[in-house]
Amino acid sequence: MAVLKVKFTKTNRDKLAQVLWILNWVSVVTGLILFSLGLFLKVEINKRWELMAERDLHYVPNMLIATGLIACGINFLGGKICYDCADTTKFLRWKLLMLPYVICTFFFTFCILVGALMCYSMLGELEEALDLGLREAMRYYKDTDTPGRCFLKRTVDLLQIQFQCCGNFGFRDWFQIQWISNRYLDMSHREVVARLRSNVEGKYLMDGVPFSCCNINSPRPCIQHQITNSSAHFNYEYQTEELNLWRKGCRQALLEYYTHIMQSIGLTVLIIWLFELSVLTGVRYLQTSLENVLRQGDPDSESDGWLLENSFVETARSNFNIIKSLGKCNQIDTANNGDPNIDVPSTAYYGPDNLPPKQIPVAS
Repeated sequence: MAVLKVKFTKTNRDKLAQVLWILNWVSVVTGLILFSLGLFLKVEINKRWELMAERDLHYVPNMLIATGLIACGINFLGGKICYDCADTTKFLRWKLLMLPYVICTFFFTFCILVGALMCYSMLGELEEALDLGLREAMRYYKDTDTPGRCFLKRTVDLLQIQFQCCGNFGFRDWFQIQWISNRYLDMSHREVVARLRSNVEGKYLMDGVPFSCCNINSPRPCIQHQITNSSAHFNYEYQTEELNLWRKGCRQALLEYYTHIMQSIGLTVLIIWLFELSVLTGVRYLQTSLENVLRQGDPDSESDGWLLENSFVETARSNFNIIKSLGKCNQIDTANNGDPNIDVPSTAYYGPDNLPPKQIPVAS
């Protein structure tokens, strides 16, 4: 029993071929969109790559880029096939290629669906990479004279200003690390020396934050140092001062930013997948209806088209049997090969005692 069988007249087949020709060219454009989305995501990740831990985050944009390029090629070929299929005689040149083309397109559309799902599954790895990466960037914030790390201060400051965030989880993260280089500490000052000696690891810790944590909407000058000491500043209450520093952590700000990008890309790819699936369905109907026309021998007659010639269960069973038979072909059958001695153990012994007697010439 065929699955979703539809009857086509010659006019319907010609219209279907023309519509699919147009849709395949539209699919070439969607392939370019996939390529552009993958390229955009790759650029966005590379922009802040130094703020992320070493994780393989490029597999999603790389897959979108590759899928987009393949989509352009497959749909360009599909447009040519559908254009020729408007004429039954021209279909003969594509008849043997149609079924492999449909199968390859099916797996290709499946890859598009996988790419859409990967856009959502990537967020967990991205969150972990941001958490570890920001922690390391803050740790080396003070190393402005160290090669390979001198750019991190500028990067972190621009990040906190642009995304209006402070620290990893919040501004209190800066209290737990030394973010001021020893180069700018006055070692002759008694308070500085006492603060260094009071720390087990010899770090200069204080309740202060970099200038980039200052909230530009604050009605008063930014308070960067002695933040938790309300008596150190006039008319200042640490517990109620809400506008002086950015309260949101940079990990959350970046995660929200990338989540918005990934969800938008994932939704777009999902829509493209539905579109490609509809085009594939139309090509399958066109293929089966034209093959039935060739069987009937009348190019103007009606013909049936379907997605599967048999039911899903029968199709799966037949494919499984084909795979099973291919596996058996690789095995060597030695049980019934016609050799009567195949199961008889050999008693021959080739040694010095079993050598044939040496021929002695006899004098005449």
